[in-house]
Amino acid sequence: MADLKEASVTLPSDPASVSAARKYVSKVLAEWGMPSGDEVGDTVRLIVSELATNAVQHTRGQSPTFTVDIELDRDEQLRIGVTDSHPRYPRRLPAAVQQDNGRGMVIIRMLTAECGGRLSVSPTNEGGKTVWIALPWTVPVQGRPRDAAH
Repeated sequence: MADLKEASVTLPSDPASVSAARKYVSKVLAEWGMPSGDEVGDTVRLIVSELATNAVQHTRGQSPTFTVDIELDRDEQLRIGVTDSHPRYPRRLPAAVQQDNGRGMVIIRMLTAECGGRLSVSPTNEGGKTVWIALPWTVPVQGRPRDAAH
């Protein structure tokens, strides 16, 4: 088995691309062995929806596309990044702010932490940014029990 599996898709910054990003991630995770009804898989799809929505809504037309990168490292860690070309990093809103939107990063951070993962943001060489989540991969590797003693 390869130490690193990777997949990537670039989509137009359009609201219809949010569901396309979610479907793409679902397809890749299924190919990598995650069952369709897996709770972590459902959480990952929700996180991807929020990240893609942010890439579409908060780049103010300065990012014509966004890219979703998926990495599975040694069947231990799943990383998903959403990259856009807008230089502004996501901002955390104060809890006291009352508005109908703007809670995406709070949701992403909470869901990521609940799965035992972490969230990070890194700049791109082109002046944009990538918002990454990293989660433990909980799917047993085929042919090897998950908790086998070595």
